[in-house]
Amino acid sequence: MALTTPHGLYFEEFAIGDKVISPSRTITESDIVAFAGLSGDYNEIHTSEAFAQGHLFKRRVAHGLLGLSIASGLAFQMGFLLRTVEAFRGLEWEFTAPLFIGDTVHIEAEVVETKAFPRLGNGKVTFKVSLKKQDGSVAQRGTWTLLVKCKPQASDDGDLGKAEAR
Repeated sequence: MALTTPHGLYFEEFAIGDKVISPSRTITESDIVAFAGLSGDYNEIHTSEAFAQGHLFKRRVAHGLLGLSIASGLAFQMGFLLRTVEAFRGLEWEFTAPLFIGDTVHIEAEVVETKAFPRLGNGKVTFKVSLKKQDGSVAQRGTWTLLVKCKPQASDDGDLGKAEAR
């Protein structure tokens, strides 16, 4: 039996309209505390229940960037990006609803654009991404643009080599 190294999808395997839905994940107190420590953002709306009770949402909210980070992690865990993504090129992102401790979230992503860069051996894939809460409401949404490797081309000796430069 030949063992292979697992990998995600290559550029050519993405088609406009492809959709994926991730497994879900619940936001915890530990997530917020760890993210505050990692980012240095100790804003009391995230870290103080007493402070938060006197403000807009009446309770602590998760950092918006924590939600984006969780969305990124959920996408990666699905495996279609494993070892084929070369770079995260950019994003446009909106924070449309608060995330609270105990909210369970998942992402839904759809391929909305592809553009090949044959000379570079990769292509741009743009996704429309939504981070949704347990009730189906959208907490965050936007577009992500990634550079994804092209499929390796077979060389003359039958081995798989780097993508052919065109």
